[in-house]
Amino acid sequence: MIFPFPVLLATSDVVFINKPAGLAVHPGPKTPRSLEDHLPSLALGGFVPVAAHRLDRDTSGCLAIARSRRGVKWLSAAFSERRAEKIYWAILSALPQENAGRVAAPLAKVSTAAAGWRMIVDGGGRAAATCWRVLDPALRLVEFRPETGRTHQIRVHAAHIGCPIAGDPVYGDAAKASGAPMRLHAQSLAITLPDGQRLAVSCDPPAGWPLLNAPETQ
Repeated sequence: MIFPFPVLLATSDVVFINKPAGLAVHPGPKTPRSLEDHLPSLALGGFVPVAAHRLDRDTSGCLAIARSRRGVKWLSAAFSERRAEKIYWAILSALPQENAGRVAAPLAKVSTAAAGWRMIVDGGGRAAATCWRVLDPALRLVEFRPETGRTHQIRVHAAHIGCPIAGDPVYGDAAKASGAPMRLHAQSLAITLPDGQRLAVSCDPPAGWPLLNAPETQ
């Protein structure tokens, strides 16, 4: 079996891939088919590779996968100790009033029988912070750098400042009616391993994004 998605970097312990939008990382009641179905094709021995973190089903881009038990340990430590640098690009439904800023708003999970679960800004939730800056006003293209790794963090923080991500079916009201795809992309990922080695990758947004002259990250 051949791994069907772009591999950005591969070592004997770690693999970085470009996950397509529309593919869940893990299986669930609504996503029986997931990235996990394809991970055995990245194996070098008896260890079955595992995703070291999660991207939402409709988020594309850089994802780290552990290829060995040592890789699991290394990546787990990097994410838990905040030695993973993540940059996301998003097209927003509206532009913030400022060119750059930082959102510090704790997040909590809520669930109802009618609407299912979602994340909300809640003073009693877990601390969460995200930095952002406008890359291209004409395209409403904004860069996000999460300082923490909470579920749906960027999506909720974008909506919290009044600028939900275009196509977001949960946190953007207009998207529910339009049916347009969500425009959130994990553009780059850099991880510092325990031995000091730094692994860094980046990838372009998927086809269909209006990015004729994508800006360089800084």
